[in-house]
Amino acid sequence: MTPPAAPLRWAVLGPGSIARRFASQLPSSGAGGIVAVGSSAAERARAFADEVAPGARTGTHAEVLADPDVEAVYVATVHTTHARLAIAALRAGKHVLCEKPLAPNHGTAMAVVDAARTSGSVLLEAYMYAFHPQQRALLDLVRSGAVGRVLHVDASFSFAAASPTGRLFDADLAGGGVLDVGGYPVTMARAVAGAALGRPAVLTSLRGGGTVGTTGVDEWAVAALEFDGGVDGGADGGVTATVRTGVRLAEPPAVAVHGTAGSIHLADPWAIGAGTGIVVRRAGEPEQVLTFGPGTEGHLPYAAEAAALARLVEAARRGEDVSAGAAEHSLDDSLATSAVLDRWRAAVGVRYPFERDTAAIPTASGLPLRVASPNPMRYGVVPGLGKPLSRIVMGVDNQPDLAHASALFDAFWEAGGTTFDTSWWYGRGRFEKLLGQWLTNRGLHSEAVVVAKGGHTPECTPQGMTWQLLESLENQQRERAELYLLHRDNPDVPVGEFVDVLNEHADAGRIGVFGVSNWTTERFDEANAWAAANGKRGFSVLSNHFGLAEALDVPWAGCQHVTDAASKRWLTERQVPLLPWSSQARGFFARADPADRRDADLVRCYYSDANFERKRRAEELAAQLGVPATAVALAFVLAQPFPTFPVVGPRSVDELRASTAGLGVQLDEAQVARLDLRDG
Repeated sequence: MTPPAAPLRWAVLGPGSIARRFASQLPSSGAGGIVAVGSSAAERARAFADEVAPGARTGTHAEVLADPDVEAVYVATVHTTHARLAIAALRAGKHVLCEKPLAPNHGTAMAVVDAARTSGSVLLEAYMYAFHPQQRALLDLVRSGAVGRVLHVDASFSFAAASPTGRLFDADLAGGGVLDVGGYPVTMARAVAGAALGRPAVLTSLRGGGTVGTTGVDEWAVAALEFDGGVDGGADGGVTATVRTGVRLAEPPAVAVHGTAGSIHLADPWAIGAGTGIVVRRAGEPEQVLTFGPGTEGHLPYAAEAAALARLVEAARRGEDVSAGAAEHSLDDSLATSAVLDRWRAAVGVRYPFERDTAAIPTASGLPLRVASPNPMRYGVVPGLGKPLSRIVMGVDNQPDLAHASALFDAFWEAGGTTFDTSWWYGRGRFEKLLGQWLTNRGLHSEAVVVAKGGHTPECTPQGMTWQLLESLENQQRERAELYLLHRDNPDVPVGEFVDVLNEHADAGRIGVFGVSNWTTERFDEANAWAAANGKRGFSVLSNHFGLAEALDVPWAGCQHVTDAASKRWLTERQVPLLPWSSQARGFFARADPADRRDADLVRCYYSDANFERKRRAEELAAQLGVPATAVALAFVLAQPFPTFPVVGPRSVDELRASTAGLGVQLDEAQVARLDLRDG
């Protein structure tokens, strides 16, 4: 039997109908009882407490979270307040069971998960069915091959609301079926696919559509999903799924798993009532029925999720690492699910007003940004700039929307990051617009340093650079680019023409310090010699590919690297500040495997015996230091005998944390030489 969970003193935030179900089952969980109820309406909190927890204290959300007697919090408010309240609870030292969805979108969900992982408290997203013995039995059947190799999952959760009013039909409150109950079929499809594949299911494609009502929310939605089949494409292929949801169309809730030897059916996958069961049908065999009635241990789903959180709290108290969350539904599962739900809503055509690229999106906590103290960031100087640059530079080209960008940029700023690298070329200006809106929303235009770039092929001319500069300034909502780089070189244009136009823009106050990206060292020297001979300002900064892995080739035409020995000598002699891109070799030190050749660019640019030896040595040193190999690779760049400001391109807050870990690694000359295979 499962050992009893340690009792916790619970608070409920949001005394609604789902909170009543939770409160009714909590006494059966062994996970404690309710001692406080928080609500924005005092009378609702008091009525709820009198009904389900007589004697419980009541107050505002803030008052309840400040109560030292409260250990765990159940967040059951409207979708748009989940993130803010969950983060507030985590920062107050409480453990959090948060109703689904964790947040309205993936970007905000990243911020909540990061708050949990940096707080040391436990966070669990409340997909209660995932903790029920029926779900465990289903996944065990799939893993055991009970119906052969699983090919397809079909899952549905849809209902018809009595009236098209209220929060379900309010776009400002993240209404619609996808976020209300669409997460159930999505989490089910991911869980079954993961059990079938023997690894976390990675979504490789999504096709979807549906019906959007007059209020701008999805009233019915369907999607076809495909999950990855393995490192080499999988001899047996992947798993497909169809998922359906809605708030204006009633469809029987059901789950069906189809395999090469039969099928598994769940008629009550979500509510999991007294008649719950699994039907297994195999070709040529009698039907098998598994039931999970009131006599089954853990048969109350809300009690089961409360017990799961209490067990995690016990593990944390024993000093165990609980940053992954629960095995039944981990924090990585929460993040992956939110990303799928974003794509599903996009396929249907639903984007909430508070998510638009021009929206005044606040921090996920609702509080002003606060730079960590002590601050892990290091800083350096570029002559003539007037502002220090953070030694790590945030690449602005991997953010799909403003919510995602806001969460990532907020985390970077709070880690001490001040410098952002962008270009008119990235998304034809869209990424610049996201950055500009974030800077406006946070009031950071005067404090941040933005590295802007223009003059990209095929408009790599003085004229092309000029109109791209003007568009960049408009996109970024700025009047001046403090650090401006030509994004490419055009050898057909005499260097003097580029130097002249850059000086003209600098004299007009549109740019400050300037330099080039993807220019050869010879052409850089030629331009600066021309500038010196003609009384002009020359190039002060270079941004080429540089990192621990020596480049065999470059990812894109027109790019240049300075990873060879001669270029390193040139940089050291001239002390030219370098803003290296792909400083971590496009993930080479995180995921490169000689047997995995799916990423053709990674293979072409970095696969060599020498680079794999560098990777081996980085991993060896990383194990000694207790950091990821990517952190050692970044520390190598920071430890060069010339000024470096590596540009990183994290796609998530977790990736950002892995990158900034390199700030804490100080390499000596011998370690740098060994990593670079220069130790004899």
